[in-house]
Amino acid sequence: MLKVPQTFINSFNQYVSKKQAFVFLIDFEGEKPFIFKPDEAYKKGLLFQTKYFKNYQKSGMQKCNAQPVAYPIDFKVFNKVFKSVQKHLQNGDTYLLNLTFKTPVEIHCHLEDIFYQANAPYKVYLKNKFVCFSPETFIQTKANHVYTYPMKGTIDATLPNALEKLLSDKKEKYEHNTIVDLLRNDLSCVATQIHVDKFRYPDRIHTPSGDLYQISSQIGGILPDDWKNHAAETFLKMLPAGSISGAPKLKTLEIIQNLENEKRDYYTGIFGYFDGQNFDSAVLIRYIEQVDGQYFYRSGGGITALSYAKDEYNELIQKIYVPTD
Repeated sequence: MLKVPQTFINSFNQYVSKKQAFVFLIDFEGEKPFIFKPDEAYKKGLLFQTKYFKNYQKSGMQKCNAQPVAYPIDFKVFNKVFKSVQKHLQNGDTYLLNLTFKTPVEIHCHLEDIFYQANAPYKVYLKNKFVCFSPETFIQTKANHVYTYPMKGTIDATLPNALEKLLSDKKEKYEHNTIVDLLRNDLSCVATQIHVDKFRYPDRIHTPSGDLYQISSQIGGILPDDWKNHAAETFLKMLPAGSISGAPKLKTLEIIQNLENEKRDYYTGIFGYFDGQNFDSAVLIRYIEQVDGQYFYRSGGGITALSYAKDEYNELIQKIYVPTD
């Protein structure tokens, strides 16, 4: 279970017990989570949208070019870390590791204006910190049912027979199967009757440089009747999210910490909303952050023994976009 301050856990459980709506953010390391009532979030500079709720209006949006200009890391730098991951894979320390990098970008929009223009199921803007436009659902609950939707597998949709190539690719199939197994295991820590409802279904995602196919699965389970008495602990047992860490999770997280050599902060953390009855939450991917006046787009992908460095490097760059009309 990810360790977070006890004050956060207490507030989380208190809101749930009172059936009071709230929004929360949990950073990847679990060091600085926070929780707000929806109206408080707006006043604190947190704008958000889930599939079913948002706390903002579009008045005041400034039209601008939201697309970042990327200055990717040198392939030699990427390849050096990639080779280190391969050594760990060969040694059996991990069999899937989600490797991420920060790419310096030039932007011509305020982060808040990028938030308004982005089209995504989940959006989060934290004033002067970051903007995120995530396509990936983490956990949803409906009464005592819980669902998770791991997303693994990406290809340029404009390629000939792109979807067929993606679904038949051995590396992509292995990566997705591994994450589904990991998420089934994570759900089994908090629920019973774990089942895969939909396996390896595609979503077509529009980007300014061309469409992408991404592959997801839907996994479900049944929570105990009293799960809301310890809702925070239920969430924390499944963190960090398997799709952006790897397997086996604990050892892979240790390797990630050593190889990435810096904290991810809210990138690949979790954002969620409780409406008084049910949760809807997302993994914080597709993410631009502001650090000391500079901007960085953070992206990554899953590395397995079947991965090729150039392909993974290209995917890292391919994911640097803002989904706009």
